[in-house]
Amino acid sequence: MPFLCFWCFAAAALSIVAVFRFYLKNKPPRSRSSHSSPPGSRGLPLIGETLQFMAAVNCSNGVYDFVTTRCLRYGGCFKTRIFGETHVFVSSNESAKLILNDGGGRFTKKYIKSIAELVGHQSLLCASHLHHKFLRSRLINLFSSCFLASFVMQFDQQIVPTFRCWNTGSTIVLLNEALKITCKAMCKMLISLEKENEVEAFQKEVGYVCEAMLAFPWRFPGTRFHKGLKARRRIIKILERMIQERRESEPQHGDFLQRLLTEEDGGEPLSDAEIGDNILTMLIAGQDTTASAITWMMKFLHENQDVLQNLKEEQFRILGKKQDHGSCFLTLEDLRNMPYAAKVVKESLRLASIVPWFPRLILRDTEMEGYKIKKGWNVNIDVRSLHLDPCLYKDPIKFNPSRFDEEAKPFSFLAFGMGGRQCLGMNLAKAMMLVFLHRLLTSFRWKVIDSDSSIEKWALFTKLRSGCPILITRIES
Repeated sequence: MPFLCFWCFAAAALSIVAVFRFYLKNKPPRSRSSHSSPPGSRGLPLIGETLQFMAAVNCSNGVYDFVTTRCLRYGGCFKTRIFGETHVFVSSNESAKLILNDGGGRFTKKYIKSIAELVGHQSLLCASHLHHKFLRSRLINLFSSCFLASFVMQFDQQIVPTFRCWNTGSTIVLLNEALKITCKAMCKMLISLEKENEVEAFQKEVGYVCEAMLAFPWRFPGTRFHKGLKARRRIIKILERMIQERRESEPQHGDFLQRLLTEEDGGEPLSDAEIGDNILTMLIAGQDTTASAITWMMKFLHENQDVLQNLKEEQFRILGKKQDHGSCFLTLEDLRNMPYAAKVVKESLRLASIVPWFPRLILRDTEMEGYKIKKGWNVNIDVRSLHLDPCLYKDPIKFNPSRFDEEAKPFSFLAFGMGGRQCLGMNLAKAMMLVFLHRLLTSFRWKVIDSDSSIEKWALFTKLRSGCPILITRIES
């Protein structure tokens, strides 16, 4: 009798499976009319999928785990609900073009609440379309070729003595050292801050702000977000004091802040709040994202010795020419003569995708990838998925700088964004990476001693958790 029951149960189960498979096979395909919204899950009432999002932030692959799981389940366009709002993620260059080329009619910039409160509502990152145009018009002239040429030499003058202090046989944690170097450079360039203890304090405060960007926006003492807000207040208080002192005295500095305070082109000046929020934004971008990019670049080079060898040949040729002409420090012209290194930088930024997504707020109902995206929803360009799309890049996970011998497809390389909101400091970041790269390669032989690719927890920007420690041996002249 038990034997007969078992086979009856098995027959019933097989019948159910057969019916289900027949249903799936004959189910009409999902319509992508402009009346249907993207597939996805809105999760639990009120909180949506916020818990899953935060769990991903706290894992070794970072936010990308949350996004890629849903890409595999729903496709390259899906919706979710996090922090009480509906978010749509898209990962095609056509959608990126539609969003980033928009003149402000359908999309505007909007970060999640925690990020907006930490960088400030007057920041370029959070400004509405018209406000962004105004801010950009006041800031863009400060990133001229003349300024960049001056900065390159200044940055090289800072790096050379720093590297002289690194001893053969030492283990250097690249992320830590790159953060110190980039923070020092940005503090000097922006506000003429050079005292070691003050620079270290600024680096620490900026670190607290960055660590809080993806935290729950809880203001309770001891929480990550509360620490970030306190750090922001301390930074802004110092900047406000500097602004006030400079307004009351004769100009004594030639830095970024002074140029913002003394612009005389007849345009409307920036308010103190706008200056403070945007200097903080540039400190974050110049210190955190650039240092992370440098770290990933050195890791990729260690893992691809053929690329490293080609790069060394180029860099030692430049070094030899500098020595023949009795020149000490790199110039902007030297950087322009580093075509292979420029492609190494670009490929590193593609693979690392330091800024993993670009967020926008939908201002009116629009259609995208065959779906209706509603007014009030958030849409995010999934930069990492786009950078790893095999339709855009052959062998996308391979580190191959030579892929950029040819121009990339439009809107397929978004390390600095595109369109009217493209990163103002793009050329500055590239210059810092090139100078660092040149000096490290021509000063030391090195090897990575921890190749773990795990991502640092709670980081908005993609950072290596290990910090990429390297063992160095000085190259004798």
